[in-house]
Amino acid sequence: MGKLIVVGIGPGDYENMTVRADRALQTCDTIIGYHVYVNLVKERYPDKEFLTTPMTRETQRCQMALDEALKGKNVAMVCSGDSGIYGMAALIYELRGEATEPEIEVIPGLTAACSGAAILGAPLTHDFAVISLSDRLTPWEKIEKRLECAAQADLSIVLYNPASHGRPDHLRRACEILLRVLPEDRPCAVAQHIGREGENRRFYTLGELKDAEVDMFCTVFIGNDSTRMIGGNMVTPRGYRDV
Repeated sequence: MGKLIVVGIGPGDYENMTVRADRALQTCDTIIGYHVYVNLVKERYPDKEFLTTPMTRETQRCQMALDEALKGKNVAMVCSGDSGIYGMAALIYELRGEATEPEIEVIPGLTAACSGAAILGAPLTHDFAVISLSDRLTPWEKIEKRLECAAQADLSIVLYNPASHGRPDHLRRACEILLRVLPEDRPCAVAQHIGREGENRRFYTLGELKDAEVDMFCTVFIGNDSTRMIGGNMVTPRGYRDV
């Protein structure tokens, strides 16, 4: 019987991939994933079989991975960032259900909140919330409530999936919700193409952020009450200096 390993590959470059993730991809027979993520690793593991599906075919992709493992193959399902944070690990377990085969292993990876924060400085040194602005699977009303609660709790906030062709105004809408609670001068930032060609960072106030140009390759950071710019970097002190 084969094995299915759900692998978080981090932001996409080999230097930010864990040793466990690299070892899994080296030793597997087949690598499966969304074609964008598979293309990030294809050159490094050229001797593997590669199977892909387009976006919105997550169930098909995960079932394919389970079926290949049931054939006796060692299969790696690659996920950008972490395999469990907006990744495929949960769906893999859902589809296998109460069965015990194939064996499943989950390998974590560096999620965009961590890798993006490192580009910006140190914006997440205290408590923070991660919220996706994609309403494909979550109703916008629930996203709005989560944004309001995070703002009221004075959490630093990381926004995934801030915009796409089908929802170009979601970041603006999110900022308008946050501005009901937070001041316009709250430090914010965008990290784009993290760990890939074209990596860049941009800093804004919350008032400016609502008009920022973003896409699906962007991760958005909104500071808490103590966040400030220090030496051109976004920093959220935890309070160590006050102890």
